[in-house]
Amino acid sequence: MQTKYKVTGLISVVAFLLFLYFQLTDITTWEGPCLITALLAMAITAKGTEKFSGFSYSLMILTAVAVSLYFPAPFVQVGSFQMKNLIVPLLQIIMFGMGSQMSLNDFAGVIKMPKGVLIGLCCQFTIMPIVGFIIIYIFNFPAEIAAGIILIGSSPSGMASNVMSFIAKANLALSVTITACATLLAPFMTPLLMKLLVGHMVAIDFWGMMIGIFSMVILPICAGLIFNMFMHRIRMKQNDQLQLLVLSGIILLKNVISFLTAPMETNTLMINFGTDMALFAGLPIALATALRYYQQNHQAIDLEKILSFISMAGIGLIITIITAAGRDSLLQVGQILILACLLHNCMGYTLGYGLSRLFRLKEQDCRTIALEVGMQNGGLASGIAVELGKTATLGLAAAIFGSMMNVTGSSLASWWRRRSPELPEDKLEKIPAELI
Repeated sequence: MQTKYKVTGLISVVAFLLFLYFQLTDITTWEGPCLITALLAMAITAKGTEKFSGFSYSLMILTAVAVSLYFPAPFVQVGSFQMKNLIVPLLQIIMFGMGSQMSLNDFAGVIKMPKGVLIGLCCQFTIMPIVGFIIIYIFNFPAEIAAGIILIGSSPSGMASNVMSFIAKANLALSVTITACATLLAPFMTPLLMKLLVGHMVAIDFWGMMIGIFSMVILPICAGLIFNMFMHRIRMKQNDQLQLLVLSGIILLKNVISFLTAPMETNTLMINFGTDMALFAGLPIALATALRYYQQNHQAIDLEKILSFISMAGIGLIITIITAAGRDSLLQVGQILILACLLHNCMGYTLGYGLSRLFRLKEQDCRTIALEVGMQNGGLASGIAVELGKTATLGLAAAIFGSMMNVTGSSLASWWRRRSPELPEDKLEKIPAELI
């Protein structure tokens, strides 16, 4: 280990011991700064060690959570601007980044490995909602806190599960396919599960939630797919034209659903569709064309690394804003809610893996489905909470779960990595450095 990482390791130990001292002596002034320093130094130290590098991002998330708990004001409001208004745009940027690293060919996995995808999707939309439903009755949470647990359980998996599949020596192709398919199903499944499980506790606007998920997740992913298509193609092939038509059809579908479920004039439908096409198709095409032209005359840009960094930073900021907004509620039910989220998360891994073994899937596929089930898209759940105007209550479970799953997921993936599945080490896919 380099000297600088030894120094940061020492700083983390000293700062954590000071944190414990201040807690025991009720000297609260320096309690927060010491904990924040300890976590930040620990994250830097982990990044510099090969064995624990996978925990660096998780520790950075915990650092951000600590900052928002001890110093919430800057993450709640800056001047007259409410910070929670950043959550939906940040989520859209993250989803755009996800889409820009994909193509419609990723969905071909449904045909190549239908059994694994079907089992994964069934587990995704049954295990976590049902476990969440049991948990809210065991712990008897207030209605909106309980609904937040069901919301995170009813959300699809996110990019974090793909990263952990890299680390765990799981089936990355299956992971990407399940994430993509679950995300496409989310506009229909998430509102349906919320309506069925907690519709009697909080008001659920099924169609409104569906349109919100389309706007926050599906259309930005479509924009990313279009960007990727034009970024790497000088001339459109017939297959690309078909993909562009399909993606345009998805944008049209969102607007048709809006037209059929809300009072709207036909000309308003056309204006909204034109606006969405300009934002989610025209703008990505223009951006891809400009970047491709720039790279022809200048040094190439590592877009994957940039977008990965933006996505990770965006997830961290979303969790920080939600934690700050729900600080008061968290202090009231914090320990119990943390325990509930930990139980929810771990049961997802356990039941996802166990059911996959029951259906006699390969070890790699079992690991993949376990991670897909246990790791949810906390950003989407947070965005829905904002859309419903219940950031500080409905979004609280998403913030805690999102922070926790990075720690548990990293731990589980690292443990699995030391236990090789069927494939030999030299035939396993390598982990991009920027992802860990």
